[in-house]
Amino acid sequence: MNSCGRLGRVFDRSSGLNLFLLLAKPRKNCRKCPQITPPLGRSQSTAANHTPGPNTGEKPRLRAVDLARKVQGEKEKPQATVPPMSAQQRRVMELKRFSVQLQNVHPNVLAKHLHRSVLYQDKDVVILNKPYGVPVADDSDVTSITSVLPVLAKMMAGMKIKSDFQLLPCLGLEKDSTGALLLARRDEVVEHVLALSRHNKVERKYWVITVGVPVPSEGLIDIPIIEREITGPQPHYKMALSPLYRLNNEGDGVTKVRSHRQAHPAVTKYRVLDSSSGCSLVELQPYTGVKHQMRVHMAFAVGCPILGDHKYSHWSKLAPQKLPERVLGKLGLEQSKVRHLPLHLHARQLMLPGTSQADINVSSPLPKYFTQTLSRLYLTLPNEKNT
Repeated sequence: MNSCGRLGRVFDRSSGLNLFLLLAKPRKNCRKCPQITPPLGRSQSTAANHTPGPNTGEKPRLRAVDLARKVQGEKEKPQATVPPMSAQQRRVMELKRFSVQLQNVHPNVLAKHLHRSVLYQDKDVVILNKPYGVPVADDSDVTSITSVLPVLAKMMAGMKIKSDFQLLPCLGLEKDSTGALLLARRDEVVEHVLALSRHNKVERKYWVITVGVPVPSEGLIDIPIIEREITGPQPHYKMALSPLYRLNNEGDGVTKVRSHRQAHPAVTKYRVLDSSSGCSLVELQPYTGVKHQMRVHMAFAVGCPILGDHKYSHWSKLAPQKLPERVLGKLGLEQSKVRHLPLHLHARQLMLPGTSQADINVSSPLPKYFTQTLSRLYLTLPNEKNT
């Protein structure tokens, strides 16, 4: 008798016999009797073979069917919806992009951009359209135009290994201004252009957008400028007016004031081209080259600071330009975001006598942010007024 079972006696009443039956016991592991397990299907057998036991310490493998169900479940989960940007948020993003478009870029990238922006060239000079936010002189923080002039000269010479082609800065522009920038090809050309400029034979016209409408609509500002220290919580330096005349005590005339020895003569001609929405498109023509001359004259002499001029919109503090509610509404901005507004100062036209040919007269196209602001403020360009 198999040791894995036990005998039991059962009395059969119909036959009157005692029957001996093998009564099953709960199955245990037995070394003498092999275990009998029911046959497994193919999928069950595969899963059984690859599923580690509870005491093996192995991680269970992920079956293909489980992986497919997991991926399907993730697809069916509701995706987090990103709220659409408002018109104001898009406007701020655009202004941020304008302000950092070419700063901290590789010199070769800037050189390629300047190569595409050349407006005029001959054997003596090159005129290009300067982008916003890039300084002309060397600056330790960002890539300057002067630092990439050797690369630009090589590009304009056709990438020749040996070439006498060179480019030298001549008449500069401020970092945050845009427009026609004059470069010379030789040292003697630089000296010649600077001599022309000293004798007012180089004519430069700028277009600016001002906050406010200058009165009268055109005039000549002849007020010297001096650099002064501003004391207070944020000490800093600013260019300021140093007038030669002041109102007399009676208020019915002016009295000549002794000029300051450190003041620089500064003369700027202005003309209003159009005005709307409390702002103006103004043409400026400087006759002198004092630092920040046009910005100081418009802000402190005329009382109409240039849009985006955060430095000279206030005298005693450093803060973003304060704009009227009407102007903020037209620009689609809040006052807290005005700091992203770029300076709207563009070198529109450059004219100078030619050294060996006809006079040079070059106009520079407006940058995109400038034309967008004109559109928002309903300001019209001179050549579009009659169309």
